[in-house]
Amino acid sequence: MKKVIFLLFILTMQAPQAQTIDDQIEQIRQAHEIPQLTYAVITQDSILSLGTSGTHKSTDTRNNASLVDYFHLGSNSKAITAFIAATLVQKGLISWDTTYFDLYPEAKKQAKPEYYKATLADFLSHRAGVHAYTNGTERLALPPFSGTKQQQRTAFSQFVLTQDPIETKEPYFYSNAGYSTAASMLEKVTNKSWETLVQEILGDELHLNYVIGWPNRNLEDQPWGHALSEGELTPVPPTFEYDLSLIEPAGDLSMTVFSYIKYIQLNLAGLSRANNVLSAALYRDLFSTKHPYSLGWVVTKKSKQLQYEHAGSDGTFFSYCLIDTTSHKAYILLANSGTPLAQEGVAQALKVLRQHL
Repeated sequence: MKKVIFLLFILTMQAPQAQTIDDQIEQIRQAHEIPQLTYAVITQDSILSLGTSGTHKSTDTRNNASLVDYFHLGSNSKAITAFIAATLVQKGLISWDTTYFDLYPEAKKQAKPEYYKATLADFLSHRAGVHAYTNGTERLALPPFSGTKQQQRTAFSQFVLTQDPIETKEPYFYSNAGYSTAASMLEKVTNKSWETLVQEILGDELHLNYVIGWPNRNLEDQPWGHALSEGELTPVPPTFEYDLSLIEPAGDLSMTVFSYIKYIQLNLAGLSRANNVLSAALYRDLFSTKHPYSLGWVVTKKSKQLQYEHAGSDGTFFSYCLIDTTSHKAYILLANSGTPLAQEGVAQALKVLRQHL
């Protein structure tokens, strides 16, 4: 009986805090015109707080948000592509120091010499100097590429390596094309497409729920992304003429919050020197190979402790994840709007979560 009374006391003490978090985040969601906002605060083996509210579309008249909804991760897909690369490094199929032309020597003659020594780790950490391809204008200027997804990605990567490299005084130059080039290297050593590798690692091995592309293009009754049209927040239909062909490895995965939690928990455990899908040494490679951008993660310091974070958006969704090595917690926020106002709201929601948890 005493144990039951103690448990009820603990739950009673926790309830006001949970309510305060939900109330504050709901106010932020509404004030920043985010149709649906999902959040989670986790450790490597537990969920400290989890919630969602709102609607799949801004035009919906009832709250239909669900914790099993999918959200587009945008560039938070980069860390997952780097994670898949690490599984192949672990198997000895490739190394971080493998160059593109170690695998495709026939493409070297047409490429710029500045790329000859660019390695897998360089492409994944934006150190290779390839063009960004972060907007549609660049991609519209591309020549047509034929064949399978894998063949098109190979042709695209070899095309970008014929372009003059980007010169910058910054430590790195952010590039979606670098991730497509890295994916092409993974495809070469496995003779499998990036899509197949994603299914084998995320789907078959980790049993994560994911789709490639927008949720509403793949599944029924899912969140729609939102963007501004003539100043008004507008749900973007699945038929809208926009896609991330050729740069899917850089930013085109969607996941449920539970699946994303499970993936991030593997990383939290790895950062605590645990071996799981990857060895602890490979997790160190992923997070600490380069500063201020490692393999799919932005690296910052707070009170002499490293933090890892990343945001992702294709303009219609916005995702954010922060891994705090001081508290050994991760903060996840997923929104189905990519507007600047929505991104500001996500930043405010993060502050609320960090204050309470």
